Amino acid sequence: MHSAAETYSPEMQQLKSTRTLVLDSGEPEAKRDEIRRYFHATWDLDERLFDTLADDAVFTLRADPLRHPLIFYYGHTAAFYINKLILAGIITERINPRFESMFAVGVDEMSWDDLNEAHYDWPSVAEAQEFRTKVRQVVDEVITTLPLSLPITWNSPAWAILMGIEHARIHLETSSVLIRQLPLERLQPHPLWEICRDRDEAPANALRPVPGGPVRLGKDRNHPLYGWDNEFGLFEEEVAGFMTSRFLVSNGEYLAFVEDHGYQERRWWTEEGWNWRQYRRAEHPIFWVNEGERWFLRTMVEKIEMPWNWPVEVNYLEAKAFCNWMGEKTGKNLRLPTEAEYYRLHQLAGLPDQPYWDKAPGNINLEWWASSCPVDRFESTGFGDVIGNVWQWTEMPISGFPGFEIHPYYDDFSTPTFDGRHNLIKGGSWISTGNLATRDSRYAFRRHFFQHAGFRYVESAAAVVIPSIAYETDDQVSQYCEFHYGDEHFGVPQFSKAIVDQVLAMYGDRPRRRALDLGCATGRATFELARYFDQVTGLDFSARFIRIGTRLKEEGFVQYTRLEEGEIVSYHEKHLAGFGLEATRDKVEFFQADACNLLARYTGYDLVLAANLIDRLYDPAKFLREIPARINPGGLLILLSPYTWLPEFTDRERWIGGFRRDGEPFYTIDGLKEQLAPQFTLVAAPGDIPFVLRETRRKFQHSFAEMTVWERNRA
Repeated sequence: MHSAAETYSPEMQQLKSTRTLVLDSGEPEAKRDEIRRYFHATWDLDERLFDTLADDAVFTLRADPLRHPLIFYYGHTAAFYINKLILAGIITERINPRFESMFAVGVDEMSWDDLNEAHYDWPSVAEAQEFRTKVRQVVDEVITTLPLSLPITWNSPAWAILMGIEHARIHLETSSVLIRQLPLERLQPHPLWEICRDRDEAPANALRPVPGGPVRLGKDRNHPLYGWDNEFGLFEEEVAGFMTSRFLVSNGEYLAFVEDHGYQERRWWTEEGWNWRQYRRAEHPIFWVNEGERWFLRTMVEKIEMPWNWPVEVNYLEAKAFCNWMGEKTGKNLRLPTEAEYYRLHQLAGLPDQPYWDKAPGNINLEWWASSCPVDRFESTGFGDVIGNVWQWTEMPISGFPGFEIHPYYDDFSTPTFDGRHNLIKGGSWISTGNLATRDSRYAFRRHFFQHAGFRYVESAAAVVIPSIAYETDDQVSQYCEFHYGDEHFGVPQFSKAIVDQVLAMYGDRPRRRALDLGCATGRATFELARYFDQVTGLDFSARFIRIGTRLKEEGFVQYTRLEEGEIVSYHEKHLAGFGLEATRDKVEFFQADACNLLARYTGYDLVLAANLIDRLYDPAKFLREIPARINPGGLLILLSPYTWLPEFTDRERWIGGFRRDGEPFYTIDGLKEQLAPQFTLVAAPGDIPFVLRETRRKFQHSFAEMTVWERNRA
């Protein structure tokens, strides 16, 4: 038992009896108490999941080479509360800045996630637990004192608390998948996580008709349940009638594909799928264990005789290969369902949403077992497992519904997955709780990822229409793509290139080893600096921007839409080679980071650029106090800003200029000199650099950023 574990008691079973909250009914103080109970139950359930680890050393094992060790996720759910409450302006003080940075980013194998273990000095389990305890106390106090009125909506301060709770429930599920991949000898059974013991031969599966009809998806802002940003908006489709399998594909049904050498035959697989199969050398589903003539199944903390009547658990690539194989064997055109087809089936099943059922009508919400169960255990209108048991892969990459908007507290929850590489999964699994178990939830994973996920197959004459999402359509990100890589306007030189050209003109013979571009947005200055420096790191608070720089590094080009007028957009493709930057791709790297709370490893730079950043920080003075330690003696700090101080970005009391002090104007340049003078020397007169930000074909912002150049003192 690890050092933070608790001894099991029967009362722990109550932790699994929770539902996501209804936010538009009741009295405010009663709702406050509901939120508090929901928060603590979520917190305790998360910690009890980790009680399956045998000792402290297991926390630092890598269950999957593409994911962090579990100590990260143990700290991540706690750090998330602090980081979001600070972003929302609900609290102002950090508990442990090092942990809140270390545990902030790296959960979905994005190209900008830093999975190099050499960059992390993981805390002990006791230190992580101490941090968690302090965070719990802070959040409880916030829940107790936060102004609360009903209904609680997207714009309510309490939304940040609910965001933290539902985020923790996501990681309850994803952490259980990682635990399932750890060596059994490093785990221990736990009464809270008892599995289903019912297993038999697989039932015969068959296609059954689903009549066509209209499907309407998406929430409005008055919806009574919490939702992530991708759930809002409106999408309508007239779904054609189709046939779908009565049951999820069982282990027994999938065995025929394995025994027919399905994993060895290239023709069943997509190109992406075959590349993955060769890379992993996969011969069967990851949770199957073959011992001679016998098959076993790995559950979360056990290895059991193969339950052939349980759903097979595979990634999208394996599910797609099975459909191709079975389609040829049966002479039918088989595939996975679309999102709308899944909801048509759900619609006909007539199932209530999670907060409103008496008992879960499927193996979901931890109301039955801590494992899958037979595929014929729960049927609705003749179909098994419409919800629950395992998630169901779809053909559809996730994208936003018409009317999609990011939430300001979590602007990169969804948009980094709008890349055509993350497919939607529907229906939930046995451990899907909270928002995950609701009708409108929309989660997506990379096609090679493993979750507690399986599939059902569909026969339909209707073509699958995949929305075109190759072009960046996030309005703000597209605007910055144009700002960094688009046309020049009114004779104003490209901003990032102009900055770098001016700096290098006066740079002299200073070392040109490493540079840091803070607030890099879509990365133009990062690439420009790489013309002159050996290695350049671009950091930005938002993964929405980082993914553009990463795409340029990996592919050499970016595609985006540009707003022209009203709903009219134009389509653009820009290549690094067109700017003479192709050779810089191997010299740059991009990561997500908070400029006010950087990881310790971001240090040792000869130049740090922070363009149009200082007046968008929540604590600019803290940034200025800490930045000297990042720069080598004799190195340069380049600051640019139009000094547009706004309380929505920086609390008024944290501005470093733009106000009157002792009755006299106190400008930002005065604040910079005051903050930086002890460790920096201003080496050039401040000067203005113009820039033009295009909004539409007839609307532009023409601004000036003051540039100051500071040399880090050598003594």
